Formats: sequence, C-alpha cells, structure tokens
Amino acid sequence: MNLAAAANETMAHNSNLLVYGAMAVYTLAFLAHMAEWVFGSRSKVGRTAAALTVQAKKPATVPVQAGASGSTGTAVLERPKVVTRSVAGSRDVPDGPGAAGGTEKGDLYGRIAISLTVLAWALHVGGVITRALSVQRAPWGNMYEFSTTFAAVAVGVYLLLLVLKKNVRWIGLPLITTVLLDLGLAVSVLYTASDQLVPALHSYWLWIHVSCAIISGAVLYLGAVSTLLFLFRDRHEAKLADPAGKQPGAFATSVLERLPSAASLDKFAYRINATVFPLWTFTIIAGAIWAEAAWGRYWGWDPKEVWSFITWVAYAGYLHARATAGWKGRKAAWLGLIAFACYLFNYYGVNIFVTGLHSYAGV
Repeated sequence: MNLAAAANETMAHNSNLLVYGAMAVYTLAFLAHMAEWVFGSRSKVGRTAAALTVQAKKPATVPVQAGASGSTGTAVLERPKVVTRSVAGSRDVPDGPGAAGGTEKGDLYGRIAISLTVLAWALHVGGVITRALSVQRAPWGNMYEFSTTFAAVAVGVYLLLLVLKKNVRWIGLPLITTVLLDLGLAVSVLYTASDQLVPALHSYWLWIHVSCAIISGAVLYLGAVSTLLFLFRDRHEAKLADPAGKQPGAFATSVLERLPSAASLDKFAYRINATVFPLWTFTIIAGAIWAEAAWGRYWGWDPKEVWSFITWVAYAGYLHARATAGWKGRKAAWLGLIAFACYLFNYYGVNIFVTGLHSYAGV
C-alpha cells in the first residue's frame, strides 16, 4: 500500500518537474518570438504601408515596379501577394509579410521559436500524462489539471495548423505569452495535489465531457486572439484609408502591418469559431447526460450549467450575426469577444467565486 502511494507521489512529482521544465522552454520560445518581431525588416513593412496607403487612395490603379524591365512604379509589395475580401464593400488589402518581416534573420528567430515551442509542448504533454498516471484517471479533475491540459491543447492546435501549412505563425507570440500566464497561475494559485475524485465523477463521461470542453475552449481561444487582433488591424487600415485623419505611429505600423489583413483575421476567427461550435454544443449535451447519471436530473440550473448555456447563446448570437446584414465586421467581432469572456467567467469566475454542484474539487 505504501509502495503504491510512493509510486503515485513520485509520478506526481515528475509531472510537476515536466510542467516547470515546459515553462522554462516556453520562456525561451517567448524570447525567440520577440526577437522575430524585433529583428524583422522594417523596410519591407514600410513598403507594405506604402502599398496599403496607395491602394486606399487608388485601389484600381496601383502600378507595380517591374524590376528588370526598367519601368517605374509607386509601390512595391514583395510578398505575400495575397489579397482577401471578407464581405462585400470591405477593403481589399494584402496580408502583411509576417512577424519576421520577410527577412532571413527574422525568419531564423521564428523557426527557433517554433522549435522551442515544439520541445516545450512535448514536456508539457509529458507533464499532463504523468499526472494522469499518478492517479490512474483523466488528468482534468480540478482547475490545476484543467488549466495545464487546456494550455497543452491550445499549443497543440497551433502546431497542428502549422503542420497543415496554415499561415498562423503570427499567433505564436500572443499564444506563448498567455500559455505562460496560464501555467504560472496554475502552479502558483490553482495547484492541487494529485488525488482521487469523488465517487460521482468516476465515470467514462469525465473523459468525454471534460475533454470536449477543453478542446472547445482551446480552439475558441485561438478564435478570440484572432478577433482581438482583427479589431486593431481593422482600425489601423481605416486610418490608412483616411489620409486626412490621424495616421498610425511607427510602433503600430511596425507591428500591425506584419499581421494578416483585417479581412484574413476576420475570416480565420469566423472559421475557427464556426468549426468548434458544434463540439461546444455536444459538450453541453454530454454534461447533461452525465448530470442525469450522477445526480438524477439532466438540468438543474447549477451555475456552471447556466453559464455554459449563456456561453453557447453568445456564440450562437455571434454566428447568427455573421449571417445577418449589418452585423459583420467589428460588431460581430465584439460579440465574439463577449462570448469568449463568458467562457472565461464560466471557468474562472464560477469555479472560484460561485458555489454549486460543480464545486467538487475546490479550485
């Protein structure tokens, strides 16, 4: 009996070491991402700014420098030459050159950042798995375990998108920053010693319901980051389109014009949220089924149940707004951020400040 307990404690201790190791490597990845932004070429960003400004003035008649042919032009945008349109009447603006600014040095730091992120993620996943092995159950029985798993899934989705050749490297810096904050909060405030769950939670629905909630939240987080960046980028493009108004400063220009266009960010956020919404719907349904098995009723207006439904309604409103004339763009983006704020309150606010049937493990 003691040997089993010692083995469990050893496994839990190894899990903690792996999580701390992941945090250390994530910190190096954060610094590498910062270097990618800092050392990226400002000259190409400047040329992107020129292209945006000229396009805003003369969207149909912008000549491009021919290079070897000797002809002249007014604006040059070397890469990428991708122009997107989100909705009818929106601006046609090229995507920015990325965090690296299209330079070899910036790209090198970006590749280092991705490599470090992969290493940190491997340690991170190892910490989650050893935590599960320490008690022979799903590793999301309390807020500490949920937070560490949530962060691992978010990074995993990001890396999967990179493997699929999606243009999402721009999300690396905000992602790693928030992952560090999440893990720091988990190990300092939310930490709970590895232990068994109450009998009501010993069910295969723990694997189904909570895993769906974690995956949904991680993907919705990526959508929220894209939505927030869309609001900044859209305002930036609007300033460039109005040469008589106040123009963006050097710092805003350097950062925002390396991002994808507002239309691309808007489209990415919508696709992410629309793709994962059915999974969030299933999460609520699975929770109701589990509640009937554990507590004898499908729905009891428990605070966690109520806020899960509020979150669902908020995202349903966002998706409906995207399909409604006059509610696209910034209005829909604000709805998306409000919906994600509901998700965050459902997790942190309800678990910490509100007492209910879901308060089974403290934090």
